[in-house]
Amino acid sequence: MLEKMNEFFDKRSDGYDEHMMTNIESAEEFYPYTAELLPKTDGVKILDLGCGTGLELEYYFKCNPTAKITGIDLTASMLNALKNKFPEKDLTLICGSYFDVPFEENTFDAAVSVESLHHFTKEEKIPLYTKLCKALKDNGYFILTDYFALSDEDEHTFKNELLRLKKEQGIDDNEFYHYDTPLTVEHETEALLAAGFSDVAVLNKWGATFTLKATKQVII
Repeated sequence: MLEKMNEFFDKRSDGYDEHMMTNIESAEEFYPYTAELLPKTDGVKILDLGCGTGLELEYYFKCNPTAKITGIDLTASMLNALKNKFPEKDLTLICGSYFDVPFEENTFDAAVSVESLHHFTKEEKIPLYTKLCKALKDNGYFILTDYFALSDEDEHTFKNELLRLKKEQGIDDNEFYHYDTPLTVEHETEALLAAGFSDVAVLNKWGATFTLKATKQVII
């Protein structure tokens, strides 16, 4: 049975870190790699979309202990776990959907998201990424490490299967349900460029997990 996104993660907050680090291929590599890409300057402001329990932040705070993090997640139990990990850090934690939470414009030096955005369509992502691009300072950037479809056929299969399951289970609301519907890297890149990012680069990959960097450049 499909579960609503927040309910799915709320049930699994205990043991989430262990699950991710032991069951997700190459997690022990891509979490620290992602953290190393974020700014090292003292006091930088970072927006973390779908921050969960802060797995990448464990590595990032070793690189930059003074960073100021705004983390958004659907699940209060995940945010409580994050807060308990880093009681002395500068954290602003928001329980809600990053699609709905307003972002202050020209505020963040960088943004990051790890293994969160592969549940949404290109059409859903473009308004989010537009809002995100506006929230970044000039020359700020977004690091996205996530699971991607490896072909257009795979992308369509994932999407159609979710629609089939919702129909089968009589689900006709607009809630987000936990089911993987990853885009291809090409379609993710198109969404980021359509949102106003000037450049998107693939920095690394581990199987179906890729790290992308989307940069907001201001041309004078």
